[in-house]
Amino acid sequence: MRQPALFFGHGSPMNALGGPYADAWRGLGEAVGKPRGVVMVSAHWETEGLGVTAQPNPETIHDFGNFPAELHAMQYPAPGSPELAARVAELTGAAQTTDWGLDHGTRSVLAHVWPEADVPVVQLSLDRLLDARGHFDLARKLAPLRDEGVIVAGSGDFVHNLRTWKRAGGEPYGWATRFNEAVKAALVRGDDDALINWVGLAEEAQMSVPTDEHFLPLLYVAAQRRPGDDVGFFNDVIEGGSISMTGVRIG
Repeated sequence: MRQPALFFGHGSPMNALGGPYADAWRGLGEAVGKPRGVVMVSAHWETEGLGVTAQPNPETIHDFGNFPAELHAMQYPAPGSPELAARVAELTGAAQTTDWGLDHGTRSVLAHVWPEADVPVVQLSLDRLLDARGHFDLARKLAPLRDEGVIVAGSGDFVHNLRTWKRAGGEPYGWATRFNEAVKAALVRGDDDALINWVGLAEEAQMSVPTDEHFLPLLYVAAQRRPGDDVGFFNDVIEGGSISMTGVRIG
């Protein structure tokens, strides 16, 4: 059965512990069932050259500081899949590695999507030697996986500006809302070029994407779209004024 492609707006590492976003992620997992595996592109693994995790039991990476002990102690013991890693390497030329595991962009969402940690997960890195079109073209090479029972997923945020984030919460900035809506509209109409050239999507786009590592994982999901695929959204909220939690399901 062909699997969907999924993008998660992951927000704070604290979302690993629960909350309204986690409820939606859990519902998504119930809706899609359990695939043969997941290939996740997270904002939090950047490399020079492409890598894919290949160990049978990836470690839980606590790639953050100054958070509660409960969060630092949390484990997500999902299995890896050397077989799936080898398939990803075959499709993309990625180097197989055991030097990474499941970072918070991956595990903070998947811990709710599949709380039993029984779906194999491999991470594909963000190769910083590529530009946006290079990432999109690379992502297209993953397309056969959907028909092999594998979900291609990305984890980041459409809008991710920590400098303007309001810790106490509050209404979204106008520029954040405009960019978030422009991204959604481009996804609905299948305008891949607009997503690749995201700076032109809306006025003040660079306020929403001051650095691109949280936006690029979206391109890996958009690249999986095929004729007839539906596009839907979940957790469509901008938190603290400038962090978009919007998620995307394609197919």
